[in-house]
Amino acid sequence: MFKKDNMEVSSDKVNTIIGKDTVFNGTINGKGLIRIDGEAEGTIINQGDIVVGEGGRVSVEVKARNITIAGNFKGTLEAEGKLELKRTGVAVGTFKANALVIEEGAVLSGTMEMEHEEEPEESQVKKDKAYGTVDTEAEEKSKYQSPLSESTSHERAL
Repeated sequence: MFKKDNMEVSSDKVNTIIGKDTVFNGTINGKGLIRIDGEAEGTIINQGDIVVGEGGRVSVEVKARNITIAGNFKGTLEAEGKLELKRTGVAVGTFKANALVIEEGAVLSGTMEMEHEEEPEESQVKKDKAYGTVDTEAEEKSKYQSPLSESTSHERAL
């Protein structure tokens, strides 16, 4: 009735564990949740989430959906979603994520690049929480025009 190949893996279920007494060196390509409580070196490319537990020591290049670090991380990290550093986490390296959460006591050292989803014509429209949507092109033009020249240009347009 159900084919095992077509089933999606729930992100709240751990699919791969590198235990506290385990040392891994190599490449992992996965889809589910990966938890690392031991040591890992190499490359991890995962369509799911990755959790580095408090005892985890990771020195890798990693790409995943969401990444949580409670142990030690050194390397290059790219999260499609959120990078979260727990209070016991130490992360050193180059980081790229769409969201960042750092608990008090966590250590982040290196380069951080935040990405965000593109809004339509970002140079044309800027959202302002207090005033709503603002036309940034008109705003830029108004910086270089005096109030007199601005009213004159409006009269010409009419």
